[in-house]
Amino acid sequence: MRILFVGDIFGRPGREIARRAIPALIERESLDFVIANVENSAAGFGVTGDIADTILGYGVDAMTSGNHVWDKKEVLEYIPRQPKLLRPANFPAGTPGRGSYLGRTRTGEPIGVLNLMGRIFMPPLDDPFAIALKEIEALRARTRVIVVDFHAEATSEKIAMGWHLDGRVTAVFGTHTHVQTADERLLPKGTAYLTDAGMTGPHDSIIGVTTELALTRFITGMPTKFDASNGPGRLNAVIVTADQANGKATAVERLNLSSEQVEALAAPSAAGR
Repeated sequence: MRILFVGDIFGRPGREIARRAIPALIERESLDFVIANVENSAAGFGVTGDIADTILGYGVDAMTSGNHVWDKKEVLEYIPRQPKLLRPANFPAGTPGRGSYLGRTRTGEPIGVLNLMGRIFMPPLDDPFAIALKEIEALRARTRVIVVDFHAEATSEKIAMGWHLDGRVTAVFGTHTHVQTADERLLPKGTAYLTDAGMTGPHDSIIGVTTELALTRFITGMPTKFDASNGPGRLNAVIVTADQANGKATAVERLNLSSEQVEALAAPSAAGR
């Protein structure tokens, strides 16, 4: 089983490059399931129901999020009725939405997706390490293949979660910093790990925000309204290959594709239609 995990889709540039790249990658890489973090997909801050539906139309099968999931208030009505859009499972009881999802691959095989959020330098939530075990136990009754999006700031906390879940899940991929790390590996008990999948969006920016605006805040210390950059997009993602019988990862490949590379990738697919 081959699974694509797409790093934080940021604003219109992120949506556009995802629209071009994901169908082409599904075809070229024989992908069975696609997961994308979408919490910054609406102008860089939050997600709306219309945008979530549009992203599902790209070939995405499940969507994860993080601390920005509530930035667009209309999502409060959408998330309870769309099980494919997750919020971190360690939000307190009674929070709208779900933290895990049991999906099906293109051939009908079950696959679990779990969304968690860290607590270091982040809003205080319930213990993600304890919640993870509870959610995984429920998912493993239905499938051995489970992918975790751990939306966290601290590298140490992400690495700790990787080791905590080694052998329990297929993959632990970090999100949130918008900076892709180069530490992809298979942990000893068969879990694929990457500290941060990065950002799918405008990389000629400061983590997606227009450079001049972000610089102004750093230089002056004054409050500044952030706007999403409109520069060319770049796709950050990771592909994991899993043994669906036991849920162990057998390979992990990090992707970092420029808009030019995505256009070249998508061209053969477009020509064949």
